[in-house]
Amino acid sequence: MSRSLNRVCLMGNLGQSADVKYTPNGTTFATLNIATERRWKDKNSDEWKSETDWHRVVVWRVENIASYLTKGTKVLIEGRLQTRSYDKDGEKRYVTEVISDNLILLGGAPDKQASQGVESEPPNVGDDDSVPF
Repeated sequence: MSRSLNRVCLMGNLGQSADVKYTPNGTTFATLNIATERRWKDKNSDEWKSETDWHRVVVWRVENIASYLTKGTKVLIEGRLQTRSYDKDGEKRYVTEVISDNLILLGGAPDKQASQGVESEPPNVGDDDSVPF
């Protein structure tokens, strides 16, 4: 039997405040856009260069920290990649997202200096209350 691993770890800043939504049974989830930056020194020009990548992240059960998930907040996300499809104007489209298992706020909120974390877990696969987002 072959082994496999689907694990993602990202540290970056939120590009906008979290878009918090609710499933029909009242479970909260948020979609986040996280920017990560890679910096390197160009060997030819001896100048520093940078490149920003954007990652779409889904976090479940965010009711306790939703107010802290604002633009510019530094976060650490651990999770897994998931690809899903949807139809738009009769055309099948695909999106790959990070499904968060763990989210840690870095640097603390203005009124709290300690980092805070939340365990995030999606509903069981096949639940009737799960909705595409």
